[in-house]
Amino acid sequence: MSSSQPLRRSSVSEVDHVQLLAEQLGSLLAGLQCSDITFLVENKRFPAHRVILAARCHYFRALLYGGMKESQPQVEVRLEDTRAEAFGMLLQYLYTGRVSLSAAREEVLLDFLGLANRYGLQLLEDSTSEFLRTVLSSQNVCVVMNVASLYSLSALAAACCCFMDRHAPDVLLSDGFTTLSKEALLTVVRRDSFAASEREIFQALARWCQHNGDGTATQEVMSAVRLPLMTLTEMLNVVRPSGLVSPDDLLDAIKTRSEKRDMDLNYRGMLVPEENVATMEHGAQVVKGELKSALLDGDTQNYDLDHGFSRHPIEEDGCSGIQVKLGQAFIINHIRILLWDRDSRSYSYYIEVSVDELDWVRVVDHSRFLCRSWQKLFFSPRVCRYVRIVGTHNTVNKVFHLVAFECMFTSRPFTLEKGLVVPSENVATVSACASVIEGVSRSRNALLNGDTHNYDWDSGYTCHQLGSGAIVIQLAQPYIISSLRSWQVLSFNKHAAAFVRIVGTHNTANEVFHCVHFECPAQLEPGAAPSRTQPS
Repeated sequence: MSSSQPLRRSSVSEVDHVQLLAEQLGSLLAGLQCSDITFLVENKRFPAHRVILAARCHYFRALLYGGMKESQPQVEVRLEDTRAEAFGMLLQYLYTGRVSLSAAREEVLLDFLGLANRYGLQLLEDSTSEFLRTVLSSQNVCVVMNVASLYSLSALAAACCCFMDRHAPDVLLSDGFTTLSKEALLTVVRRDSFAASEREIFQALARWCQHNGDGTATQEVMSAVRLPLMTLTEMLNVVRPSGLVSPDDLLDAIKTRSEKRDMDLNYRGMLVPEENVATMEHGAQVVKGELKSALLDGDTQNYDLDHGFSRHPIEEDGCSGIQVKLGQAFIINHIRILLWDRDSRSYSYYIEVSVDELDWVRVVDHSRFLCRSWQKLFFSPRVCRYVRIVGTHNTVNKVFHLVAFECMFTSRPFTLEKGLVVPSENVATVSACASVIEGVSRSRNALLNGDTHNYDWDSGYTCHQLGSGAIVIQLAQPYIISSLRSWQVLSFNKHAAAFVRIVGTHNTANEVFHCVHFECPAQLEPGAAPSRTQPS
């Protein structure tokens, strides 16, 4: 080849033989070739290579090159409290970066997780924990919970708790329940979301005490039983004969049960985060109100004056209402309802919840406000089985119409003051169901469409004649607000508001007041400071 002839560029720009490398390193595990250390686990020998172990694991680097006796050549290291099968899996991972979790027996897998934790292999620990979360069952969850508690694996422990919440009765009857450590046991049964009957919990804890408890442990464990939630018959015929609860504690529970309203008792309920539990799939049903079938069908689009909603007559005594019975007691803190909104009408209403249909707690009270369309409502978490929505006013007639109802538990942050939401984002938008109800514009709700650039003399703004009228925005529901933005950013003392009125008083060019954009609360640009005004 001539020296002046250019080299042809290869089509391969990067060599990737990682799989071959893993196979070749993995082959070293099959024999004694080049090994310089041996591990003895359950009388089984595992020849290995110091440099590979040290490169893959800080623990082995310190052990084998830290000047201890294990750092001497050809030494044999005995490992206690370790299964040979689990250690073999660990070596497979260290040499190849791969290991099959699904093929391992459950007890071996838990040992393997313990080795990952002991040797500081964080990625391996995370992957193994993630796999265990996918194979939880009523029979193994208690054992996994013990391991998660022992190694402080918070994500795995949380997954175990959530699983046990959902399958509490089966978990209580499982063989593994008596193997729970006291700490893990109390973590589980003290949860409001551990949704089993108190009788079932008491009987399972009594069985745990028979297997594990001394006097002190028994007293602490039994303190987790919520005795006032049991019936008098259960306390006298189930708890009292066991001798596990003192007569004074029983008398206190009976007194609490008789004196407190049901909603003041510390009930347990199923926790299903971020999922609407007011569905037929979850066993919910409408038990009071007219046209019941429409409310929980999930259709929020197809409704008109004749169909697609539930309703009740608005009465002065508030005896009417639309009532939903959930499939079981749930923990909820978020309700969404859709008020009939095919015209400009508004409604007032309140919402109450109950466990037993006897004692009711009002969690939302919008009876003094006018509301429209979608309502996004938040309140402190409550255990409830029944939800009652009572309409108190309709600006058109004497009937309250409800198109959709949803309830759930949400972990999304929210702020309440005086029972009303304090919004952090702009709620004066079309998507948030706000509406311009007074003012002149070529395009309805141009004020709320978020477009602050495309406007001229003909379009893109809302206006009113100076000295006559105003621009009025109706928010979907009342909020606690303390700022507005419309040409200027204005800050003021907090107010409960469902309507905002903007009144122009002067224009240097003509007799019309023009407004292009409106936000509530104001969404400030980074570094921007609002001007502060006092409300009139």
